[in-house]
Amino acid sequence: MALENRILGAETEFGITTPTDPALSPIVSSTHAVVAYAALREAARSRWDFQAESPLKDSRGFDLRRYRSAPVVDPNAMGVANVVLKNGARFYVDHAHPEYATPEVTDPLEAVRHDAAGDLVLREATADIAGLFEEGRSVLEDRDPCPPIRIFKNNVDGKGASFGSHENYQYDRALDFEELTAALVPFFVTRQVLIGAGRMGRGQRGEEPGFQISQRADYFEQVVSLETTLNRGIVNTRDEPHANPRRFGRLHTIIGDANRSETATFLKLALTSMVVAAVEDGVDFSDLALADPVGELTAVSYDPTLTHRLELSDGRRLPALAILEEYLSRLTPALPSERRALDTAAELLGQLSRDVLGAADRLDWVAKWAIISRYLERGAPVRDAKLQAVDLQYADVDESRSLYSALVRSGRMRRLFSDEELRDAVESAPGDTRAWLRGLLVERFRPAVVSANWRSVALADPNDPTAEIRVGLGDGPSPAISPADLEGLDLEATLRALADAGLSVERMG
Repeated sequence: MALENRILGAETEFGITTPTDPALSPIVSSTHAVVAYAALREAARSRWDFQAESPLKDSRGFDLRRYRSAPVVDPNAMGVANVVLKNGARFYVDHAHPEYATPEVTDPLEAVRHDAAGDLVLREATADIAGLFEEGRSVLEDRDPCPPIRIFKNNVDGKGASFGSHENYQYDRALDFEELTAALVPFFVTRQVLIGAGRMGRGQRGEEPGFQISQRADYFEQVVSLETTLNRGIVNTRDEPHANPRRFGRLHTIIGDANRSETATFLKLALTSMVVAAVEDGVDFSDLALADPVGELTAVSYDPTLTHRLELSDGRRLPALAILEEYLSRLTPALPSERRALDTAAELLGQLSRDVLGAADRLDWVAKWAIISRYLERGAPVRDAKLQAVDLQYADVDESRSLYSALVRSGRMRRLFSDEELRDAVESAPGDTRAWLRGLLVERFRPAVVSANWRSVALADPNDPTAEIRVGLGDGPSPAISPADLEGLDLEATLRALADAGLSVERMG
């Protein structure tokens, strides 16, 4: 039986540059961005609690963890700056990138809204840095003001590096992970024709001329792997559920592109969630197994005409569109948004089969391909710097510079949400998961928040400043208490109410 109220979310590493000081380390500029946003927009920082994290635990049943103690990290520290936002999200530095992780949601459409809200957060961070620079101020001790930055929602730097856009799906721990892997591989290889972000250049360094559908396809070398930076696998096996590990697993998906199109993000999250549900319900996808998944991943990406036929393990050859149609036929929507996603996907597969460019108003790679095709038709050489620049210009979070935003303004790219709905997602946490309680504690008791992670928030003990009180947030949907129950309560009364509602409220130290 498929898991009810499946929790899902997304996390995106953003590209960052300082045009007036290109030698400035992105570690430094990313730290400035997070700390500036935290200081000016959230009025506080909180350290991230790594105690419960186990990034080297593998879903196949082993643990490669090389350390047993969790680091204590200053929330302003270079390369690891962190802020937990009032909407329940996390905004932080992942070494050399600013990264935004959405709060937990139970509906794929809501996941899209909160993912797009992250773009707004990053846009505001760029404005904060520019304002501070004009004032000659720095938010970091012993550091000069950071020059104006530009931030891009993309996946490649053009020099051989790729940074991730990850998805996360809760699943029933009883599910056989090998069965899940087998079902996901052909889907992940082919879904790029709906959710690819598009890229000029082929090969990790773009050494070959030409356009491709996916920004990530060139960076995968195995079918299955625990690694996320080297020897990446089409299916990632990190086993870090951020919930009760006996009940739940978390599918940590690293193969997706970073999308500006809300429709592409929607299809990515909704369809993948439904594939997981189908496997939980016993749906068989074994007849769609591929003979060479890694090879087919790039073959599909390199073919914007969508005519390439993938070789299946049984010897059949089918185009990506046909394989995706098979997946759609076996999926059963459990939510209205999932029905909407199925209908949209079917419509787009039909459109792509008739006229690829007809999908330019909803799919990132097609929109980008339409722009590049016009340049090529006018005689621009395939290695023209203008074509290479399209990738970054499209992905820029600055609306005044972004080609994506220009398409939206001209009515050539559809949106799923208004500006007001995205602003609300920045200001408010989802009300049907534990995220609302994390956001409430962070917003209402900012000075007392010591640290936080996905499962708990630690606050200074109001009766003993040397001690902490850790509040467990629960594992699934929202706890049996509502924001209305906590209205007007001070910290002590809030803690008592949470304990009375059955949440873990534990004094530490």
